[in-house]
Amino acid sequence: MESKKFILQEKDIPTAWYNVMAGMPVKPRPMLDPVTKKPLTAEDLFPLFSEEAARQELNVTDEWIEIPDEVREMYRIWRPTPLVRAAGLEKALGTKAHIYFKNESVSPVGSHKLNSAIAQAYYCKKQGVTNITTETGAGQWGAALSMAAKHFGLELAVYMVKVSYHQKPYRRSIMQTYGAEVIASPSMSTKAGRKIITENPNYQGSLGTAISEAVELAMSTPNCKYVLGSVLNHVALHQTVIGLEAEKQMQMAGEYPDVVIGCFGGGSNFSGICFPFMRHNFAGDTDTRFIAAEPASCPKLTRGVFEYDFGDEAGYTPMIPMYTLGHNFAPANTHAGGLRYHGAGSVVSQLREEGRIDAVDIPQVETFQAATLFARAEGIIPAPESSHAIAAAIREAKKANEQGTAPVILFNLSGHGLIDMAAYDSYFAGDMQNYDVPQPEIDKNTDQLENIIR
Repeated sequence: MESKKFILQEKDIPTAWYNVMAGMPVKPRPMLDPVTKKPLTAEDLFPLFSEEAARQELNVTDEWIEIPDEVREMYRIWRPTPLVRAAGLEKALGTKAHIYFKNESVSPVGSHKLNSAIAQAYYCKKQGVTNITTETGAGQWGAALSMAAKHFGLELAVYMVKVSYHQKPYRRSIMQTYGAEVIASPSMSTKAGRKIITENPNYQGSLGTAISEAVELAMSTPNCKYVLGSVLNHVALHQTVIGLEAEKQMQMAGEYPDVVIGCFGGGSNFSGICFPFMRHNFAGDTDTRFIAAEPASCPKLTRGVFEYDFGDEAGYTPMIPMYTLGHNFAPANTHAGGLRYHGAGSVVSQLREEGRIDAVDIPQVETFQAATLFARAEGIIPAPESSHAIAAAIREAKKANEQGTAPVILFNLSGHGLIDMAAYDSYFAGDMQNYDVPQPEIDKNTDQLENIIR
């Protein structure tokens, strides 16, 4: 009987994170100070982030960064996570492709986000910080950081994108269970929020808006730091435990992936599953393809431009070299709340610019068709965000059928969807609609980017 799951022991939890920037043949362009337009140093980031996170953010030399014992100890609660052969999905598709998924949904909060939440909360606590702020879209990051903050005795305020705040009330309940304060964004509690509400009273929010509010609160509150769950380099670094474990597990399975896939919002779980495998491409030892699967309603990697842009809507953050739809872009109110972000991280953007990764944009209805097929074939109801990766894997398997090939496909199941059943209700009722962004809307926002770099 062939193995279904490939399980590591706690002793196999990685002892160091992989820093992809050290191995990149072409380093990403530097982040810039929004006022001076000069490259930032780690010290420039100290007022906003914990000092260790700031140093990791700009570290382009150290290939491996040690995971603190206290962080590894918390990882033991659920790590290592299983690698699973999706034999049921293979059968349903009638494919000769071998499909595997890394099951990050087994964490206490149901997603991969704890990998970085624990690390960042630990660094804040070690530094003597007492309060932290953050933003969240679908609520996975907010839930993860709420648990981590409570463990390390930190007070947490979460700005949750308003449409998700109402669409996903149980994510909000999870955060409150762990003791976090949750505020629907945009809100009247910050200058950024008040400005947006005044200009557009019915605006349902975006991650860019929520970031602006969280950054503003952090910068105006004593002994407070901002903590975020995607986009930046130190977050991607912490998530590499996913791919490092998957490497060992693929060896147990006796195979190596031809294709590695992750859904894509800002880049956290995509980076986590892909970067450890990518280092072998850098060395010329492998020729694995990497696919970022994003929603058609927020297609920065497939239809955006590669320019310097702000990470938030109000322009509080450093300027990041990124594939972007423009920081003023207002995403449609789709159910994949965690993927409704205007830009991509600088590392992924650089790799995309060089042609080292591919990107696909997937309509919402196709995403839920894939999610339903996966649930019925494998028994796990996936999060809407994760279902973009499933849809991309299904596309690859169908392509293999047409070509008569049998590739090894690996994707990251970044989270389960048991708190997202309202989205499934909408799909089954036939109410769900696809949304493609009109090109003039993208052009309107991206044409303004030349002005912010001057």
